[in-house]
Amino acid sequence: MRIGNLSGRVALFTDQGAIDVERASNGLFGFDPQAIYARWREFIEWAKTAEGETQPYSPEQLGPPVPRPSQVFAIGANYRNHAAEGGLAVPEHPMVFAKYVSSFTGPTGEIELPSETVDWEVELVAVVGERAYQVPAERAWQYIAGLTVGQDLSERTVQLRGDYPQMSLGKSFPGFSPTGPFIVTVGSFEDPGGLEISCSVNGDTVQKATTSDMVFSIPALVARLSEILPLQPGDIIFTGTPEGVGMVRTPPRFLRPGDELVSRVEGIGEMRHTFTASTSARS
Repeated sequence: MRIGNLSGRVALFTDQGAIDVERASNGLFGFDPQAIYARWREFIEWAKTAEGETQPYSPEQLGPPVPRPSQVFAIGANYRNHAAEGGLAVPEHPMVFAKYVSSFTGPTGEIELPSETVDWEVELVAVVGERAYQVPAERAWQYIAGLTVGQDLSERTVQLRGDYPQMSLGKSFPGFSPTGPFIVTVGSFEDPGGLEISCSVNGDTVQKATTSDMVFSIPALVARLSEILPLQPGDIIFTGTPEGVGMVRTPPRFLRPGDELVSRVEGIGEMRHTFTASTSARS
């Protein structure tokens, strides 16, 4: 099942088109894409047999499927080869930082580059569907509403300046957290823990791996995070990026105005973004 944000309204997506949830449910569920996660189990039961008029749509009409999560977790160094390319040991515990909601955008469109050191990081993103607190890994998938594609765009100068890394700030400029095109429910995958993930710049594949290479799987992340604090419905987890980022190349490669970035995850779809030059100097 695919759920998403069509011009600010929650919709179900089929091969025939999009079904507006508020209209098809006769108002049982509202139009807000964020609100369905607070009633996720009820929503999914209704959606299994939902019927309604389908309408055509274009990718440009899609917004972030989870537009206003209360908590955004991101995981660093969560693929072994990515840790190695950055000169890091495989972490014993998840490296957790935050991304800020003001950086969210949809799966297509233009993103402004604040500097000449912006890097790509394609990620699988997990969406929480039910409050999870101290949940063991073996039950964790029950608390995940679905999966989507994400980019953890990273301004490396801000991220790495000074003696103490500024992970959250360097990764939260406007547009630096695109997600989409849809949330795909966990039951739609034969193996939600082993999906091909890739990223290309101007047609050149720069990242390609499978999510089974993660150091901490999604169930393990749910268990580790919920051990400390409750995960709320509609929270999202950026689960880390595989090897192939631009910063560690020789010479380093960063995104430039006019570049097209395509981010893909098997069974979910792709995002396409182009980049523009900064319209204002950054102090």
